Amino acid sequence: MTESGNGPLSGVRVVELAGIGPGPFAAMLLADLGADVVRVDRPGGPGLGIDPACDITNRNKRSVLVDLKCPDGVAQVLELVERADVLVEGYRPGVAERLGVGPEECLARNPRLVYGRMTGWGQQGPLADTAGHDIGYIAVTGALGMIGSPDGPPAIPANLLGDYAGGSLYLVIGVLAALQHARTEGGAGQVVDAAIVDGTAHLTAMIHGMLAAGGWQDRRSANLFDGGAPFYGAYETADGGYMAVGALEQRFYGEFIRLLGLGQEAPSRDDLASWGELRTTIAARFKTRTREEWTAVFEESDACVAPVLSLREAPQHPHLAARGTFVEHSGLTQPAPAPRFSRTPGAVRRPPAQPGADTAEIARDWQVPGLLAPPSADSDEAPGRTAQKDAAG
Repeated sequence: MTESGNGPLSGVRVVELAGIGPGPFAAMLLADLGADVVRVDRPGGPGLGIDPACDITNRNKRSVLVDLKCPDGVAQVLELVERADVLVEGYRPGVAERLGVGPEECLARNPRLVYGRMTGWGQQGPLADTAGHDIGYIAVTGALGMIGSPDGPPAIPANLLGDYAGGSLYLVIGVLAALQHARTEGGAGQVVDAAIVDGTAHLTAMIHGMLAAGGWQDRRSANLFDGGAPFYGAYETADGGYMAVGALEQRFYGEFIRLLGLGQEAPSRDDLASWGELRTTIAARFKTRTREEWTAVFEESDACVAPVLSLREAPQHPHLAARGTFVEHSGLTQPAPAPRFSRTPGAVRRPPAQPGADTAEIARDWQVPGLLAPPSADSDEAPGRTAQKDAAG
């Protein structure tokens, strides 16, 4: 029996070597889509300092506790690898090889294995062996420099742009593409090198095209999509809230101006020299009502205006509530699996995996009795500390 639910990846087995940041999120996405993800946790944990019961990125997974500093632990992981379709790891380059669970060892045991590697800088290059975090990765790709006001530092988009968009999602795309190849006639397993710098750079493809065509200025808040246009940005309301405006097309802009109540007072949007005046006029108008009042004004219109909600407010938005974009499971409010499938929907099936809690179950389901062997004596340095230093994010 494989714990896989009904998602499109039902029957796919994934071994996740526990880390932090984009690797666990990628494995969560595979699990949300129905894959049976076994997370190989290490003594000491990943060092994040949060209650594992609240770590939503470990939902829909099962966990075994293995000490990869011990030969017995390496043998246990390789036994899992023999029965897996995918392995996901997020160490610095060379760490998995030193532990004895690198691509060479794993593919020798399972030639059809897809070996997914999640790093910030990639497996090669001058910075490959150095530490890093999301902000540095998106900085060197030019993505961070596009975000924020022109008269201040770049705005930091949490760690969503690098770790999760440029990292996790590209790892999942690569793993699924490689899995498709491995399962075709004549196909074989391979290594997927997913670097956050590569994925984030790839995300800027359209902007580079606009830049080459002269439709984008290489500076902040000077373009259509970066807050440079007064009809694409956020405006403060009377109660200190904000409304997001995205009235790019003329017909949407006309609806926006009408509902805003400006009429003929608004300067021409086609005159770039008037954009400063137009922004001031729009800002002054938004300050006359609260966020709730403006939300009611623009509700169900084509003006492309929405309230800026907090994380705690978002699940209560009427549209998101109607779609079930957020769900309650195991006492946690969390985003529902995405995207959606008409025949094989994903689901939140299990709470966040507790380190080592599923060992007996996994040993039975994957037919790896060696997981039940007593652990060897702990080494001087817990592998969790090494993983924290060597994680991609």
